[in-house]
Amino acid sequence: MTTTQTQTTEREDRITGGAGHKILVRSWRPEAIPRGVVVICHGVKSHSGYYGWTAEQFVAEGLAVYALDLHGRGKSDGERFYLEKFQDYLDDVHATMTLAKSREPGLPVFLFGHSAGGVVSSVYTLEHQADLKGFICESFAFQVYAPDFALAVLKGLSHIAPHAHVLNLKTEDFSRDPEAVQVMLDDPLIAHEVQPTRTVAQLVLADERLKREFALITLPVLILHGTADKVTKPAGSQLFFDTAGSKDKTLKLYDGHFHDLLNDIDKEKVMSDIKQWINAHVSAN
Repeated sequence: MTTTQTQTTEREDRITGGAGHKILVRSWRPEAIPRGVVVICHGVKSHSGYYGWTAEQFVAEGLAVYALDLHGRGKSDGERFYLEKFQDYLDDVHATMTLAKSREPGLPVFLFGHSAGGVVSSVYTLEHQADLKGFICESFAFQVYAPDFALAVLKGLSHIAPHAHVLNLKTEDFSRDPEAVQVMLDDPLIAHEVQPTRTVAQLVLADERLKREFALITLPVLILHGTADKVTKPAGSQLFFDTAGSKDKTLKLYDGHFHDLLNDIDKEKVMSDIKQWINAHVSAN
C-alpha cells in the first residue's frame, strides 16, 4: 500500500479481484466524515489514474471516491487488456465495492461507469440495485462504431483466436483537449493498447444482455454522452434512457463534446451536472 500527496490525499490499495488477480484501487476521502461514496469503473484506454481531478471535485462535496483498475489494465495484474469472462470484471467491481463499504459503512453508494466501464457497471447495477443509491453512466459503450456483422465475426474469432488483438481506438477521439490527448499518448499503461477478440466478444455479449434487461433497472440513473463522440454512439445512451425501468432517470447530451467527458474541454459543466444530481440524491429517501 502506498500513499501519495496531491491536492487531496490519494491512497492506493491492492486487493483480490476477478479470477484471483490483484487489482489496484485508488481512493480519496474528505477530512470530515463523508456524506456518500462514489465508486468509479473506467473504460478502455484508461485506468483509475485519470480520475484525480474528478475525485478532487467529489471530495470537495464531502464524498469519498474509490476508483479501480480492472484486471489486465492500469496497475492491476493480469494479461494486458484481456478478459476471459465478463463475470471477472464484475468481480473486480464487487471487490472494490466491498472495500469501499468496509471503509465507509452505512453511507449511500453511487456507481459511476465510463464507456466499457459503463457496460460493466450497468450489468453490476442490474445485479446489485439494492446496494446502490444511484448509477451514473458516461459515454456508454452500448452502441459502437462497428457494423453488426463485424461484431459477429469478432464473437466467432474469440473462440478461435481469443488473444488476438483486433480493436484499436484512436486516442485523438477521446478528447478535444490537446493536453489530455498528449497525457494519453505518453502514458505507458495504455501504450499500444489494442483490445483482444475475447475482450470485445465478452463486452458484446454483455450489451446483448442489457438490451434485453434495461427495463429491469429501476434505481435512479444519470446518463451522460457527448454528441460528437466518435468512439461510442450517443444513440446507445438514448436507448438506455428510453427503455430503463427507472422512474427517476435523466439524460444529458453535451453538444460537440468527445468521448471522455471528464477529460474534455468544458469538463466543468459536466461535473457541475453530476454534482447537482448526486447532491439531490445523496440524502433522498
